[in-house]
Amino acid sequence: MQMTASKVFFTNLRVKPSANLLRKFDNLVRRAGIETIDFTRKLTAIKIHFGEPGNLAYLRPNFTRQLVSLLRQKEAIPFLTDCNTLYYGRRSNAPDHLEAAFENGYNPLATDCQVIIGDGLKGIDYREIELNMEFCKSAKIGTAIADADIIISMNHFKGHEITGFGGALKNIGMGCASVGGKLFLHSGSSPEIHDNNCTGCRVCEKFCNYGAIKVGKDKIARIDYSLCTGCGQCIAVCQYDAARVVWQNSSEIVNKRVAEYAYAVLKDKPSFHINFIMDVSPECDCWGFNDYPIVPDIGIAASFDPVALDQACADMVNAAPILRGSRIDEKSKNDDKNTDDRFALAHPDTDWKTGLEHAVKIGLGSREYQLIEV
Repeated sequence: MQMTASKVFFTNLRVKPSANLLRKFDNLVRRAGIETIDFTRKLTAIKIHFGEPGNLAYLRPNFTRQLVSLLRQKEAIPFLTDCNTLYYGRRSNAPDHLEAAFENGYNPLATDCQVIIGDGLKGIDYREIELNMEFCKSAKIGTAIADADIIISMNHFKGHEITGFGGALKNIGMGCASVGGKLFLHSGSSPEIHDNNCTGCRVCEKFCNYGAIKVGKDKIARIDYSLCTGCGQCIAVCQYDAARVVWQNSSEIVNKRVAEYAYAVLKDKPSFHINFIMDVSPECDCWGFNDYPIVPDIGIAASFDPVALDQACADMVNAAPILRGSRIDEKSKNDDKNTDDRFALAHPDTDWKTGLEHAVKIGLGSREYQLIEV
């Protein structure tokens, strides 16, 4: 059956003295129909990634303030939110998480909006939302997000070492999960060490927050699977392609679980989604670093349909030229198979399409879209 194409609105990053990028952003979301939502006295969660300190690819708070201004005009009660992380970085509990957010400019003074950590002090405040789907019988969603009347996602579109890319579905499905929910989403994705590539540098050992990796006398890292959570941090920090995921379809499973969690977040409430295709780094903003972008900055896109939005952004990234000197520029010279898929070049063991396909299957949206440039 042919699905109806969803409308995805897009603006490039070219500006004029009479229309700076913030004004273009404001015009984009209005043209995309955000004002058709009844915001009057509604608790409106703006789901955003505050960025791990040290990572400079996260979204600028200026865009958030512009959106908050629009929402206040519509008498909404907006708040910025994200849930705590599975790993023990600067965002694994509410006090540290708030401090990191404030440090990166996400504070009431800069954004004119309160900041609430969605799953509470230790990541255990959640609502269990019944699903009875193929992979998730229920979803553990941060209480502040589950209890919100309206969801707006502001998403940095970039690569991701487990899901292929991170966009609307990833920010909603993974980002709105409580710590326990994130553990479930990651479970089944187990890393392994390729001995021939391992240099014994101990970076993975240093960054493993569960003490699951130790470098032995033979200068090879070993994983204690009784301690490993499958969070993927060792894969992200390894510079020698020694730490890899033994997928056994788990990349596919993680993507499908994320889609089902996104469904749990969005069901029975209005939502709107914005992707920023800028600073398209190869990894997630969860790491305290960001590598050189893989493609040039492209623009901003918005839609009521998160699936169509992610598909449109993936297509735009794959149509963009590879940046010289980027990680995938180096890989493209030795990889004839994945040259048309920027994300597969960055993370060849991932398959982002599986998440979108499953999202369509469960009724979350359509991969067919009409791109409308404004």
